[in-house]
Amino acid sequence: PPVALVSVAMQQVLDNLKYLPSGSGANDIDLIFLKGIMESPIVRSLAKAHERLEEVTLKAVRDDNVQLVTEIMDSLNNLPENDPTAAELVKILQAPHFKSLIEAHDKVAAKCYEMPHTAVNSNALLTSSLMPADAVRMIGIQKKAGEPLGVTFRVDQGEMVIARILHGSSIDRQGMLHTGDIIREVNGRAVGQSPHELQELLGDCSGSITLKVLPSYRDTPAPPQVYLKPHFNYNPATDNLIPCKEAGLAFSKGDILHVVNKEDPNWWQARKVVGGATGLIPSQFLEEKRKAFVKRDWDTSEFDRYELQIYEEVAKMPAFQRKTLVLIGAQGVGRRSLKNRLIVMNPLRYGTTVPFTSRHPREEERDGQNYCFVTREVMEKDIKENRYLEHGEYDANLYGTKIDSIHEVVDAGRTCILDVNPQALKVLKTAEFMPFVVFIAAPELDTLRAMHKAVIDAGLTTKLLTETDLKKTVDESARIRRAYSHYFDLTIVNDNLDKAFDKLQEVVERLFIEPQWVPVSWVY
Repeated sequence: PPVALVSVAMQQVLDNLKYLPSGSGANDIDLIFLKGIMESPIVRSLAKAHERLEEVTLKAVRDDNVQLVTEIMDSLNNLPENDPTAAELVKILQAPHFKSLIEAHDKVAAKCYEMPHTAVNSNALLTSSLMPADAVRMIGIQKKAGEPLGVTFRVDQGEMVIARILHGSSIDRQGMLHTGDIIREVNGRAVGQSPHELQELLGDCSGSITLKVLPSYRDTPAPPQVYLKPHFNYNPATDNLIPCKEAGLAFSKGDILHVVNKEDPNWWQARKVVGGATGLIPSQFLEEKRKAFVKRDWDTSEFDRYELQIYEEVAKMPAFQRKTLVLIGAQGVGRRSLKNRLIVMNPLRYGTTVPFTSRHPREEERDGQNYCFVTREVMEKDIKENRYLEHGEYDANLYGTKIDSIHEVVDAGRTCILDVNPQALKVLKTAEFMPFVVFIAAPELDTLRAMHKAVIDAGLTTKLLTETDLKKTVDESARIRRAYSHYFDLTIVNDNLDKAFDKLQEVVERLFIEPQWVPVSWVY
């Protein structure tokens, strides 16, 4: 399409995707991702930038139209006076507005622009550091009683400087102050050398406030389109490093934050996508440095094996079917029961893999049902070629989950449910598998003990667990949560199997109808 119609063409493609026939051969997930990419603000901004760069500049056909009109008038004067059409045209050509329009057109076409005043422009290009004393401005701002202005200060070379302005705050909306501006006076009162005292002074003011300001004359960059999912909880009220506790933004692990300003290397400005005011959050650099000096309450060798996760950049995607549903938890916490119930409930939507083993099949076993039987040599070769998601050895026989088995379930149009060891998450958390990871947490020890007794009394199992076994399950569950929680999309405490299943079913069903926040690497 023409360059000016790129945005229109993109919208037409999006509209056509809705009506693409199912038999077209296109993969549903590929279409969803194409839709997500084309609806991305980044891609739309690039399209607009492309249109602007490729705009065709219009050029005037000629720049002597005044002379042309004069020649036309001479020709019209030679026509009979009783010609009404000629008389009407003469009237139009002699009209003052039309003559001014033609003269303006010729000047623009000939680029006869007024020359700039060199002296004035030279003064305007002076940097803020060379500004004379008369560059100080008197600025009036409005403030409601008790309303935070959303601005923080710092002292720089003896001057009180605006350190940051919170996006969406009262000061930001009024647009009169900018980061780097120097504050000299507030309502005729000179400011001191204490940012805290200046905050208190402005907090006590209401109505119209007059500030004497030395502008910084800095260009304000456009806010970035960055969305983050934090992997830790944050409360500014307990943070001794934040420059202004009232300006901080509290958030919980798993919230989605829209970062609007990253100029400060230690404190970013962000707001929650669900709504609310903009506030300060610790930057990736600051939080990594802070956590590196925090004493851990578990064995440091365990911590060294896993990545330090602070924020994860995410993007919003339309509703789509995840390729895999991964159930993580300690042994004996009920993952396999939940997996089997989901598959029985909807076998057309969910499936699972058949594990491979090197042991010989028993008399009643058939290849491909409960196990796929291969020789040890073949299995060892595939393990060396990284064709297994996970594998282990038990009673001198190899067992494992083959990656191709996952793809076979996905290619059949079903979500593959996996109950794997948590070490496999680093391999699974990619666009290849698009997992939704659910941590099935063990309940308190007393609750787990009561649940096991109820199962034994009902005759549902004959396996008797000791107190040591139950405590091991609780401890293992806590260890997995500490080490791998940054991978989890959902945590369900299994203190009641029926309730846990209902919660799991409800959440995974919503994935098919609601937009999802996924790692940005899955989209771009």
